[in-house]
Amino acid sequence: MLSIVIPTFNEEKYLPGLLKSLQEQTFKDYEIIVADHNSGDATRTIALMAGARVVGGGRPARGRNLGAQVARGEWLLFLDADVILPSDFLEKAMAELLEKGYFVASCLIDPLSDRKIDRVLHDAVNLGFRASRKIYPHAPGFCIFIRRWCHELNDGFNEKMMLAEDCDYVLRASKLCRFGLLKSVRILVSVRRLDRDGRFNVSVKYLASDAHRIFLGPIETNIFNYQFGYPDKQASKTRSG
Repeated sequence: MLSIVIPTFNEEKYLPGLLKSLQEQTFKDYEIIVADHNSGDATRTIALMAGARVVGGGRPARGRNLGAQVARGEWLLFLDADVILPSDFLEKAMAELLEKGYFVASCLIDPLSDRKIDRVLHDAVNLGFRASRKIYPHAPGFCIFIRRWCHELNDGFNEKMMLAEDCDYVLRASKLCRFGLLKSVRILVSVRRLDRDGRFNVSVKYLASDAHRIFLGPIETNIFNYQFGYPDKQASKTRSG
């Protein structure tokens, strides 16, 4: 079985799209666990109505760890609430994982956007994933496959980290278990953070966070002003209006 763990905080706008794409998967041997950080909107109701198990959450690292604790599957898949999976994503990914003998893996990304700048930025990220996969593996928290025993051996996600806990997790896991970058699938990712914070600002922030981890160690203070579960401006106006 595959256990899919999704950390959430006020995701009523995006979670339905992900859950719908999961329901349409050709691969069916999975469970969904939503680790919710006390959402003030309909996130929990949406998850329960879709048949997901809902547990307590926190910041992304905490939510993923709590979800993994109750997971029943031999494999874990960590997703963010604002991604979309093509209907054959799980089937192809699981087949490649078994064929290649990977114990921890991620995949390349495509933007949920038609803007050329977003395609260029995501292609650059993909190039970085490919270039670093053997010496300094990167993987985004919105798509990490891992064998349950490897997750436990890796001591889960570092909950003290304020940013890049996903890259830290995969780097540590890759030293214990065979890491791979899947070629058979790509995941569709939201550009909402780019829209909200600006493409240049986000790019600089993630480059700076990588440099911090390499030269100074884990990011345990919020020096990059990362905020989890930022509501969209329009949604905020609607709830407060």
